Amino acid sequence: MRRPRGEPGTRAPRPTEGATCAGPGESWSPSPNSMLRVLLSAQASPARLSGLLLIPPVQPCCLGPSKWGDRPLGGCPNAGPVQGLQRLLEQARSPGELLRWLGQNPTKVRAHHYPVALRRLGQLLGSRPQPPPVEQATLQDLSQLIIRNCPSFDIHTIHVCLHLAVLLGFPSDGPLVCALEQEQRRRFHLPPKPSPPLQPVLREARPEELTPHVMVLLAQHLARHRLREPQLLEAIAHFLVVQEAQLNSKVVQKLVLPFGRLNYLPLEQQFMPCLERILAREAGMAPLATVNILMSLCQLRCLPFRALHFVFSPGFINHVSGTPHALIVRRYLSLLDTAVELELPGYRGPRLPRRQQVPIFPQPLITDRARCKYSHKDIVAEGLRQLLGEEKYRQDLTVPPGYCTDFLLCVSSSGAVLPVRTQDPFLPYPPRSCPQSHAASNSTTHNPAQRVVLMLRERWHFCRDGRVLLGSRALRERHLGLMGYQLLPLPFEELESQRGLPQLKSYLRQKLQALGLRWGPEGG
Repeated sequence: MRRPRGEPGTRAPRPTEGATCAGPGESWSPSPNSMLRVLLSAQASPARLSGLLLIPPVQPCCLGPSKWGDRPLGGCPNAGPVQGLQRLLEQARSPGELLRWLGQNPTKVRAHHYPVALRRLGQLLGSRPQPPPVEQATLQDLSQLIIRNCPSFDIHTIHVCLHLAVLLGFPSDGPLVCALEQEQRRRFHLPPKPSPPLQPVLREARPEELTPHVMVLLAQHLARHRLREPQLLEAIAHFLVVQEAQLNSKVVQKLVLPFGRLNYLPLEQQFMPCLERILAREAGMAPLATVNILMSLCQLRCLPFRALHFVFSPGFINHVSGTPHALIVRRYLSLLDTAVELELPGYRGPRLPRRQQVPIFPQPLITDRARCKYSHKDIVAEGLRQLLGEEKYRQDLTVPPGYCTDFLLCVSSSGAVLPVRTQDPFLPYPPRSCPQSHAASNSTTHNPAQRVVLMLRERWHFCRDGRVLLGSRALRERHLGLMGYQLLPLPFEELESQRGLPQLKSYLRQKLQALGLRWGPEGG
């Protein structure tokens, strides 16, 4: 698809959502909405996104008179020569010509000419991802001109130049962006590296200045890139609480998505009461959005009983049965029913009928399929084959109610690893009625029905910080443990430190022996 000129690599913003790239001579209205959208599209750092939520709104900045009217250039003397230079910049045919017009007319150059030059530069570069090598020197010279003059810019011009510089792909740690950000921080008296504590973000963030669409973009950005940034997540939670009356469940499901995915329960005290009120108000209007919200809350172990009563009611189930998304809703309801079975012993409301239940995850997750070539699964499988023999483990086995296991071992009461083909690899589901504490206290060597699941914890199974499991992974491990499977996590840091198959076999041997397992001579 052809990209709009002047915004390489990004979608053109909608006119009603923040500022747009104005035409020649038109006014530019930067806002927190537009800046946030640009920074998200440019993969800005979490620190920069957090800083943006603290920046007060700015007023529209005029970039010059419109060719359709005679608006004077506010606050600029010598309007005639100034307007003439602006037209030359708008009609420049190359980056070199832009620089020449700026350099040859020092007495006519005003602050607003630099945003005009940056915008024209974007139009000249078009949709090329990288400028040609011959233009690098010209781009550097233009950057130096802006850096040298930015102390004399007003805050509006600084904001616009920063906006355009990000759009054009100037490096976030490069001299131009850094100089503009430093000048912007100086005007607002912000610290050099904005890393404010959590509470100031909650006090200074202004949700009324950000639209739901922009906050949804922020939420999707955090979820997609596994960014567990408390400041940004708390800002989303605060926005949700403040704007509760204006939000419908279809928007709320997108705002709540990163909390479940990133396994983050916000500190905002009204977060859960707000969601319960929204679910009570909107549950019947958007079934898929309703179960999506409950899925996120399930990952956070915060399921509201009232909402569960509603989605498990015969009326709701019959309503969704004839819809196009009936299968995915039934899959989500099956997972919610599993969570009720395993985690909510005090729930006494309706449940999903057995005939409506379907496997939760009938195949490996999309991320695992997409990154299979980076996975440690193949080398771990070979290590187990040589260590135990092919008959003593099962790979990628899906156990009821539908959780996929990486590797599963059947273990006798004495701790011997048994051939899987001679055993039923599945533990009964629902679990047999026995106190969970008693079941958890049984050791591997004293439980004749013990099944050991080796769980690969790959790098992408964690939030970007590498310490907190994603919500879906934590949920799977939690439920498998509650069903009676003994889990043996294999963290990516430990797997990556093994050098070759012999060292990996030694690592697996130590892990299995630490559980009290024993087996015969090595196979293979």
